Amino acid sequence: MNETPDFTIKSLGKCTIPSPLSELYGKYASYVPENSRTLYDTLLEDLQDRVCDLSNLPAMEVAGPRENIYFVPTKTRAGIVTCGGLCPGINNVIRGITLCLFYQYGVRKVYGFQYGYEGFIPRFKHDIINLEPDTVDSIHNVGGSILASSRGEQDAGEIVDCLDRMDINILFCIGGDGTMRGALAIAEEVAKREMNIAVVGIPKTIDNDISFTDPSFGFQTAYAEAIESIQSAHVEAKGAPNGVGLVKLMGRHSGFIACFATLAQPDVNFVMIPETPFELDGPKGFYESLRSRLERRGHAVIVVAEGAGQDLFRSTGNTLVSKKTDASGNVKLKDIGVFLRDGIVDYFQKINVPVNVKYIDPSYNIRSVPARAVDSVFCGQLARHAVHAAMTGRTEMLIGNWKQTFVHVPIHTAISKRKKVDPMRGLWRSVLETTGQPAMLND
Repeated sequence: MNETPDFTIKSLGKCTIPSPLSELYGKYASYVPENSRTLYDTLLEDLQDRVCDLSNLPAMEVAGPRENIYFVPTKTRAGIVTCGGLCPGINNVIRGITLCLFYQYGVRKVYGFQYGYEGFIPRFKHDIINLEPDTVDSIHNVGGSILASSRGEQDAGEIVDCLDRMDINILFCIGGDGTMRGALAIAEEVAKREMNIAVVGIPKTIDNDISFTDPSFGFQTAYAEAIESIQSAHVEAKGAPNGVGLVKLMGRHSGFIACFATLAQPDVNFVMIPETPFELDGPKGFYESLRSRLERRGHAVIVVAEGAGQDLFRSTGNTLVSKKTDASGNVKLKDIGVFLRDGIVDYFQKINVPVNVKYIDPSYNIRSVPARAVDSVFCGQLARHAVHAAMTGRTEMLIGNWKQTFVHVPIHTAISKRKKVDPMRGLWRSVLETTGQPAMLND
């Protein structure tokens, strides 16, 4: 029997207020019926595996405007916060939320909290920004976040105290897995106090590792930007005898950027991702496969995700894997890029074969650029769907995209597991077909 996630969406109460979209757009408001759902399963064999009637098939609420809303727009105050690492498209989402609140719903009080969840805590003394159409007019043209960001957990009670003092009714949380956990804690504290505050998440991660949103915003820009580094690595590799271009891309737990960048720029000969362990030494190891490649073609391009090969940082009786964590609670990774660069040089020195290794790490360049066209469209859609959901009083949820349909996903369900590349499915096979790398590297 297939796993059945919980897709129940919480709401603050009954929606009794006619949506202002009727006056703006008339019959073109395109309201989504309250009972509209999209099925979780898309394969016939998965549906056949479920022993239940049609009404009990797992399904998610379809996102979009409703005919009636919960909050009175003229009395509504909203807050926006961005947390975690930077990512292409954050400003697009801030702009989209602000403009939709102002122009579609008539909400006139929108506040931006600076430096992540620190912005709610008085002791940090961060200013609060009044967000208006003029404030956000051109922010989509630049990277980063006009609200800036920070990592690390803050006390949910203090955050809700701030929301209470400012009479905020809706909080939009833009961020990744850690941000969504913080948003859930805030929503639970709100519920504990029996307050009418909706908490809605917009998932942000260039790693594309949040479940039930495929892709997350910023991802498509990230792998498109990564292409330039692969092109440079290819040029460098072909520009020297036994040239090796090595590119390290982001991807702590999930190798989606490495995979998609490789498929988009198929000059890559080896890809390493966190989901597929690999050996360095031995007749079927990476070093020998690289030697064989150089012997045949005289150059090679390698892409490695930052979280790949962490098990290699061990020596007999001495564990070198980091136990330290960052402010978000993530284990600090060892640098697999530098490790491979030095390892390749050492290996070829030992076998007395000259090699020219060029190492490229574009990580911070990639995450700080403005969103490209496809991501820009996607960010605007996410922002507007988040506003539509929040105005109906839906809470403890985020906006996802499931099989090309925007949906409402409970935060606790979205963060229950991390999305990863499945080595047994088509994406990884496509990478192997594109690179021609030996599959045994990843056995």
